[in-house]
Amino acid sequence: MKSKLPALVAACAALFTATAPIRAGDFPMWGYDVSRNMTSPETGLPDSFDPGKLKSGTEDVDMATTKNVKWAAKLGSQAYGNPTVAKGRVFLGTNNESPRSPKYKGDYSMLMSFNEADGKFQWQLAIPKLGAGKVSDWEYLGLCSSPATDGDRVFICTNRSEVLAATMDGQAKGNTGFKDEAKYSAAADKKEIPTDETDGDIVWRYDMREELGVFPHNITSSAPLIVGDKVFANTSNGQDWSHLNIPSPNAPTLVVLDKATGKYLGEEHSGISKRLMHGSWSSPSYGEVGGKGLVFLGAGDGFVYAFDPVPQQSADEIKPLKEIWRFDCNPPEHKADKTGKAYKYPDPNGPCEVIASPVFWKNRIYVCVGQDPEHGDGVGILNCIDATKTGDVTKTGKVWSYDKIGRSISTVSITPDGLLFIAEYAGKIHCLDANTGKLNWVHDTKAHIWGSTLAADGKVYIGTEDGTFFVFAASREKKLLSQATFGEPIYSTAIAANGVLYVQTPTHLYALAKSEAAKK
Repeated sequence: MKSKLPALVAACAALFTATAPIRAGDFPMWGYDVSRNMTSPETGLPDSFDPGKLKSGTEDVDMATTKNVKWAAKLGSQAYGNPTVAKGRVFLGTNNESPRSPKYKGDYSMLMSFNEADGKFQWQLAIPKLGAGKVSDWEYLGLCSSPATDGDRVFICTNRSEVLAATMDGQAKGNTGFKDEAKYSAAADKKEIPTDETDGDIVWRYDMREELGVFPHNITSSAPLIVGDKVFANTSNGQDWSHLNIPSPNAPTLVVLDKATGKYLGEEHSGISKRLMHGSWSSPSYGEVGGKGLVFLGAGDGFVYAFDPVPQQSADEIKPLKEIWRFDCNPPEHKADKTGKAYKYPDPNGPCEVIASPVFWKNRIYVCVGQDPEHGDGVGILNCIDATKTGDVTKTGKVWSYDKIGRSISTVSITPDGLLFIAEYAGKIHCLDANTGKLNWVHDTKAHIWGSTLAADGKVYIGTEDGTFFVFAASREKKLLSQATFGEPIYSTAIAANGVLYVQTPTHLYALAKSEAAKK
């Protein structure tokens, strides 16, 4: 930035010296806070429970058959991103396969709000499909991104490759900002759909396909990162149906917008899209190193990047985010065999992109590599990176690596005393020392894992694709406290808020609490 702008530099830097405080007890975003460390300070959480059974002939949970279940809310038929909790509301994404309103017919993605106290439905924002099918907006996947909350706003990356801000109250308190929800929620060949108090209230929207030429692969999935007055988002840019061509190689992977207005402020210029292996789905994180803020991005080229969060001044309209460092997460042995022959993606022995979120903890970044679950199992690696370095830090920035883990799309959990928990796609849970990378224990769940571990209240929570939910003690010695069977897959990550543990299946959200709390 030019030296004649010292006041602007200072003002921008001040925006990042502190992030918005988290309301006591809430879980306002993916990863709890901007570090994306999958932990929660909550206490008094249950270490066992029974989700119960459905009432005969219905999709309603029979509460008489449950244990330590405060309430259960019906969702659509698919749900992937975890819920978030803020100011007495629970926000999550799903689809329209259990319609809340007859005016929305067919395939929609839905952002929903529920009452935190009793799980009652409050409002929904109906987001139409792109109509591109599996290549860019997979049918019936719903809204895969996790919402982020800040102040009285909820932010989401939609299935349409948009970044969108909405009010927490929906239209129960009137229609503000955008005001074209009736037109927005209507399919292209239909008339406007009148809105009411059960509909969402959009404040602003930024269309990354229209404005940046982004081509999302399969689905847009990345949780927005809110730092100061800025919103950062991964665009989900990727390949087309052929898996050989990148339609938008010059489109950015990371963008930054004004939190209040949605105005475009800048983007990364590291050329990530030119090197994509498949798609871009990692959620960015943030941390302060030596008093300076950095935004971290796990990318579709297998690197982790650190960017200055303040867009640089430029003669061009496009303002770049300065790259501070990059780290290649794939070791040489994952790129070619012993004869030197390169592995062809998605070979199970070959390189992977980064889908998990980079976790910032004590001036270090922790992240695993992985691939689309459709690609199956394969070799992986967990890297611990020194975040204080600059430039290409692949060699100079590695603190330690752990290669006894398979592909993973899961984000790590690190407890205050330095215990690191990570799940791999093949179903194994690993407990390591975060400082040294030394292995403490491994547990094989015998099922695939899509979500991440949650460390909270001295326990570690994790669900599997076969619907089994595990509770471990957060300790250096392996201790399985309990396991419960939900009867359907668990793809999302559990969260904890205000003494309640939330577990989401494709069709239901369960609020779990100890028996005395469950009655409140």
